[in-house]
Amino acid sequence: MGNSKDNNFGYLGQQLPTINAASTSGVFNNSDIQYLKSRNEYPGVISVEYLVIAGGAGGHMGGGGAGGYRTNFGAETSGGGNLGGEADFFVDKGTSYTVTVGAGGTAENNGNDSVFSTITSVAGGTGGNANANGQAGGSGGGAGAGAFGTPTGGAGTANQGFAGGNIGNTSHPHSSAGGGGAGEVGENNPGTTTAGDGGNGLASSITGSSVTRAGGGGGAIYYNGSSPGSGGSGGGGNGLNNAFHGGGTAGSGSTNTGSGGGGGSSGAGNAGAGGSGIVVLKYPDTFTLTIGGGLTSSTSTSGGFKITSFTAGTDTISWGS
Repeated sequence: MGNSKDNNFGYLGQQLPTINAASTSGVFNNSDIQYLKSRNEYPGVISVEYLVIAGGAGGHMGGGGAGGYRTNFGAETSGGGNLGGEADFFVDKGTSYTVTVGAGGTAENNGNDSVFSTITSVAGGTGGNANANGQAGGSGGGAGAGAFGTPTGGAGTANQGFAGGNIGNTSHPHSSAGGGGAGEVGENNPGTTTAGDGGNGLASSITGSSVTRAGGGGGAIYYNGSSPGSGGSGGGGNGLNNAFHGGGTAGSGSTNTGSGGGGGSSGAGNAGAGGSGIVVLKYPDTFTLTIGGGLTSSTSTSGGFKITSFTAGTDTISWGS
C-alpha cells in the first residue's frame, strides 16, 4: 500500500492514520508534528499569521519614530532590516490570548506598545528637543535642531525599526532630523535650511491589498528656513517650518499605521502626534474567533482564511471550531 507525504504520518500496520484538524491518530515524531501544525491538520492547534505595529511617537523638534513593526506573513519581513523573517506561530483552541493596540504618543511623548500573545512591538521614540538627542524606541526619534553640539537620533529596536537621524549642520536657522521608520533610517538634517525627512515604512499585503505603514516623522526648522522634513511613506507626519516664531502644528502620524508625528515643538510651534498602531491576524476560516469587548475590530474572509484587524483597545481573544 503506497502512502503520500499527506497521509503517512503515524503509520502502524495495515491501518492508515486519520489526519485532520479534528482528530489525528497515530504515532508522530517532532518533525511530523511541526509539519502537520503548519497545515492546520494537528488537532487543537491553529497556525496564525500576524502583523503587529506599535503606536508611533509624537515629534518634538526632531521627528517622531515609528512604532515597532513585526510580521510573519508570507515572505514579508519585520522592520529594522530584518532578513530572516519571523517564525511560524501556533495557538491552541480554547486558550485566551492578549491583544493590545498601542495608542500613538502625544506631542513630545513616546508611543505605546502593541501586543499579540508573546509578540510585542515596541513603541516609537519621540524626537529630540532643541540640541537634544532623539529617544530610542521601535524606531528612534530624530535629533533636535542644534546650535550647540551635534545631537544624535534615538536607536531603533533590532528587527522592528530603524534609528532616527542625526544633526550634522548646526548653523542658523537650525534644522532638525527625521524620525526612523520601519523600512529606513530617519534622514540627517541635510543642510541648515533643510530638515531631515522621516524614514520610510514597510508595505504588507496581509489584509489582501498592499498597505504601507510605520513611517517616521519629518524634522522641524527652528527659525524660518526653506524646507521642513517630510513624513516617511506609510503615514509619517510632516515637520514644521519656523517653529519658534511661526506657530502652527506639525503633521500627525496617520491612524492605525504606527507612524511618527512631525517635529515642531518650540516657541510658538507644536509638534504632531504619533499614529496609533494595529494588530492584524490571519487564520483558517474553519475556526471562529471570540473577541473581548475591550477591543475594536473587523473581520473579512478571503481564499479560505479570515483576516481580523484590531484598531483600538486591549482584551483577550480565543479560537474555537
